[in-house]
Amino acid sequence: MLEQAQRVLKDIFGYDSFRGRQGDIIERVANGGDALVLMPTGGGKSLCFQVPALLRDGLAVVVSPLIALMDDQVATLEELGVAAAALNSTLNAEQQRDLANRIKRGEVKMLYLAPERLVQPRMMAFLQSLDIALFAIDEAHCVSQWGHDFRPEYLQLGQLAEVFPNVPRIALTATADKRTREEIVTRLHLQNAERFLSSFDRPNIFYRIVPKEQPRKQLLAFLSERRSDAGIVYCLSRKKVDEVAKFLCDQGFPALPYHAGLPSDTRAANQKRFLNEEGLIMVATIAFGMGIDKSNVRFVAHLDLPKSLEAYYQETGRAGRDGLPADAWMAYGLQDVVMLKQMLQNSEGDERHKRLEHHKLDAMLSLCEETRCRRQTLLAYFDEDMPQPCGHCDNCVDGVQTWDATEPARQALSAIYRTGQRYGTGHLIDVLLGRENEKIRSVGHQHLSVFGVGKDRSEGDWRTLFRQLVARGLADIDIEGYGGLRLSDSCRPLLRGEVTLELRRELKPQTSVKSSSASPASQLVRGEEREQWEALRALRRKLAEEHGVPPYVIFPDSTLLEMLRSQPSSLSEMATVSGVGARKLERYGEAFLEVLGGQAETPKVVADIRHELISLARAGMTPLQISGQLQCSEKNVYTMLAEAIGRQELSLEQALDLPEELMEEVQDAFLDGEGELPSVASIAEQFKGRVPEGVLYCVRAALQSEFEI
Repeated sequence: MLEQAQRVLKDIFGYDSFRGRQGDIIERVANGGDALVLMPTGGGKSLCFQVPALLRDGLAVVVSPLIALMDDQVATLEELGVAAAALNSTLNAEQQRDLANRIKRGEVKMLYLAPERLVQPRMMAFLQSLDIALFAIDEAHCVSQWGHDFRPEYLQLGQLAEVFPNVPRIALTATADKRTREEIVTRLHLQNAERFLSSFDRPNIFYRIVPKEQPRKQLLAFLSERRSDAGIVYCLSRKKVDEVAKFLCDQGFPALPYHAGLPSDTRAANQKRFLNEEGLIMVATIAFGMGIDKSNVRFVAHLDLPKSLEAYYQETGRAGRDGLPADAWMAYGLQDVVMLKQMLQNSEGDERHKRLEHHKLDAMLSLCEETRCRRQTLLAYFDEDMPQPCGHCDNCVDGVQTWDATEPARQALSAIYRTGQRYGTGHLIDVLLGRENEKIRSVGHQHLSVFGVGKDRSEGDWRTLFRQLVARGLADIDIEGYGGLRLSDSCRPLLRGEVTLELRRELKPQTSVKSSSASPASQLVRGEEREQWEALRALRRKLAEEHGVPPYVIFPDSTLLEMLRSQPSSLSEMATVSGVGARKLERYGEAFLEVLGGQAETPKVVADIRHELISLARAGMTPLQISGQLQCSEKNVYTMLAEAIGRQELSLEQALDLPEELMEEVQDAFLDGEGELPSVASIAEQFKGRVPEGVLYCVRAALQSEFEI
């Protein structure tokens, strides 16, 4: 069976060998056994059910929680020549009937369904009339009532064991601690399933966590070396998402917002653009999550603290699914902790559930203030031991300095106690620094024994100290009051002088444009390879547009990079490149060989820049900002904008940022005459000094395209 599986792997998917335990999993399911698969994002979970589906007779049914995820996998399989389909709410009644008939005729090999549709009696009866190859339950952690992605409809999937006792089932997830794994087994009736637990480690991701000082400047410093890379920036609130997306666009980074408060069609359009275009940044709440199968996300940045290590692991895991270097960057501060604890306190659920969520947040805080290897700490949380430090996180690369914070910590804790355990860090720092302001005087805190005892330290030092005291559990936030700090029981030994306290010393925060936080993810290709790399990407984008699929569905970045490095010169050599299967070799092999051989028109300078220009304009950037981003003259930008408007790839409103009255005046100037539109030169004089000449060319192009329609 394994030999047949390897043939399918090479012929269909274009890979030479299985990774990790893929081979064992595939053999188990292909032979009719059940399996529980825990594998990190990007580890190749999909192959674990797609290959056995092709080896077994009948229809493979895949349970998936999101339409975007279904559509993406169906598009990928169709590109490989596999007959796949998704049955979801986007299909009308006639399309659903047509699909049902195709399934009955055996014309569909893999069917993707949402869990709520699968468990409907009519659907169960329909499937009972068919020969079913297997059931694959993707994102199986959604069954956990304690998890952050709980979906009630997953609880009903246990009935598959009774209704289809002889059909193998495979449950897959990338995020499940020991407790969640047991819940999956119990609720899905997988007691006889063989468990395949892969390492949680994502060695290609570089982890960096910095104290939040000037978060927007810090984010810009991080992004400055990642221009033209696709990435995700996570924020806690919808308002902040909108503000950060606008800020990034103003700074020359094409960014789109995504949160539950946006109209559904806007969310869908923004998600589609992120998947289909290259170099876009999605600024999002956690509403943007599962279903993002884009393989070449080069970074995930957090501007706010995630609420648990599970959430952090899953969100950062959306970077680098292609196995190439990627970055996980986060800025966090004490205010994040205050906000999350207040949200937890106000959330629904019993006290037991809230206590569990508080423990999860404390574990997240511990990772942030960790002085050892970040990766060792993260993996230990998921019950996995990493004997040696990873060498690929900020603590390993930069080293961590610690200092004896015993006395300052006692002073800080004393300030909390003597002010009544009800004030926030701002007031406490004022007391320690001896600032006799109106608020201090109004409550008489200038007379306290701790007033002014901390003058030898800066405000920033005290802010860092209070944050670390909370993270260590020595002080806590009074979420039932006004969010002030109070002492916790664990601080007593320190106050009594029975123990000492070592804390990490923060390095000076990096907010300059050139960031020292660059990791290998910021440079996938060397300078001399850049032109051919861009030519390969331009061809991939052109083919993706022709076939109506995202570019990474044609080939992921990892496959393009292998082409670039191995330089195949024939179809037989191209067939050895990882990710080039028989169908893709036949469809695209010659075209990519032409680019590699230098025989094709390499439209890098034109097509690639044009495409980026359209993305930037759609993201709301002005022609002047686009000029700075593309490093070309403003005149050239207007020329390309006019061409894009003429081809109806951009609207006039997307391309220009003119006041409505001025726009109408320019349009009227062109429309005043009879017959053909006048030339730009004939009306340029009346707008001299008021608008750039390029604006006139754009308006004329828009009117011309209207007349041609």
